[in-house]
Amino acid sequence: MACELLLPIVEDGGPCLPLAINAVSRYWDVSIPAAEAASAAARYPGGGAILAEGLDLAGRHGLESAVLRSSMDGLRGALDAGVPPVVLLPGVPGITQHASVITGYDDEEGTILHYVQEGRDGEQQEGAIPRDIFEREWSEESQFMIVLAPPGSLPAADSAPDRAFLEAERLDALGDAGGAVSALRSAVSAGPNPPALALLGSMLARAGSDECARHYEECTRLNPRAFLAWEGLGNHRLRTGDLAGAEECYDEAIRINPRRSARVYKNRAYLREKRGDGPGARGDLASYLERLPNAPDRGAIEAAMRGL
Repeated sequence: MACELLLPIVEDGGPCLPLAINAVSRYWDVSIPAAEAASAAARYPGGGAILAEGLDLAGRHGLESAVLRSSMDGLRGALDAGVPPVVLLPGVPGITQHASVITGYDDEEGTILHYVQEGRDGEQQEGAIPRDIFEREWSEESQFMIVLAPPGSLPAADSAPDRAFLEAERLDALGDAGGAVSALRSAVSAGPNPPALALLGSMLARAGSDECARHYEECTRLNPRAFLAWEGLGNHRLRTGDLAGAEECYDEAIRINPRRSARVYKNRAYLREKRGDGPGARGDLASYLERLPNAPDRGAIEAAMRGL
């Protein structure tokens, strides 16, 4: 079986309006004025695309949304119903996550199709991801999915605890870290919620609270492939002097996805050097530069490698 939905080529939505939300909105013949998105963006001191704000903008123009953790069957069900889902996937080194629009699947080829912005002569281009790779990477984000459609067209019900993850991101972008933490605590108290646990751990770590470890550990118990939780737990253990525990976490993060983060190699190099493993540290620094060739500290890293 195969399914392919055709989306229009759109420009970046501008401040506050993620490209993925803009593309799906245009698929439903809904155009969100750039001035409206710019007005919403004025609330955010740091700028950037905000998924929750993008959904609100689409909602003001008649579209409904559902936020949930899904499955491959749920993904296919949305596509078969003519609804292109938005999923969270790992970002390239230096980017934590990115939202991608899934536009189809091809069972014969064993691929999942996703929306690519650039096109020639106004034609849509598709990016094809082998299904096994897509499933592995999507599982790192606990199969988080957003569906956006006209009233009565949604193939899945909303999940308030999962939507709280996006609301917490919005509150944090607004500078309300306390409100974001409260929203995440409510979400995790409602039931198992790996994405909320990982974000809660990250925010508590940023505040210097050792409580972050408990939430990271619970996240990895619920989703052993939660890369960000393993990396965050490793960073916490490194900060508290548990070098062996930190290395175990970094090893697991790299096993899950060796391409996702350059920083994890840099941190593991530091602790390996501390325990006298010069060759291991040097290899990790080389991996760091390979994944982040324009690293701002490249000169210092190369000097450290010569010293090792």
